[in-house]
Amino acid sequence: MNPPLSSSRNAGSPSGAIEIIDSGPKMTIADDLLRGADEIAEFVFGSKQHRRKVYYLTGDARTHMPHFRMGSVLCARKSTLLAWIARQEGQ
Repeated sequence: MNPPLSSSRNAGSPSGAIEIIDSGPKMTIADDLLRGADEIAEFVFGSKQHRRKVYYLTGDARTHMPHFRMGSVLCARKSTLLAWIARQEGQ
């Protein structure tokens, strides 16, 4: 269960707006990390069956999917992939 949100009145604001402060759990790098083409394919395409697309998009494709390697393991950050997808939609 998430902890309750606290609020405070912003006295400097003419409208008396309420400022919401979220003291929920913080996301770690491990939570944002996808390890291997299977995990990346599952996140981006919804199925591990699309792992070959991941290899293509990280290698030969015209628009390169952001990624990095830890040793020989292909990795990507969820937040980086979401930003990359948003930029692709804007083109």
